[in-house]
Amino acid sequence: QVQLVESGGGLVQTGGSLTLSCAVSGRTDDTFAMGWYRQAPGKEREFVAGISWTGGTTYYADSVKGRFNISRDNAKKTMYLQMDSLKPEDTGGYYCNGGLRTVVPRPGKYWGQGTQVTGSS
Repeated sequence: QVQLVESGGGLVQTGGSLTLSCAVSGRTDDTFAMGWYRQAPGKEREFVAGISWTGGTTYYADSVKGRFNISRDNAKKTMYLQMDSLKPEDTGGYYCNGGLRTVVPRPGKYWGQGTQVTGSS
């Protein structure tokens, strides 16, 4: 079994930056793509960004292109989401996801518990 634990959420002003981390533990011999999803209050969970096992392929939702950057360090078993130029609409719970072999905008079977990002104007 694989466990994913997010950290780094918080309150940030519009235009500010924040970096989220996702630590992977458990059965980590599997090589899988990972991604970030978010869920705003009253809305469905949506895809934000994805990254392949090697990190060579990334995929972003149109709403965050040019502002967010996803990366991973497999030696540290950690994935990151650098968020710049934050907007109030970026507010929500951010969830780490993994388990698929390819980078696609749909979730794999592993989920973290989420970390809250709150944007203030």
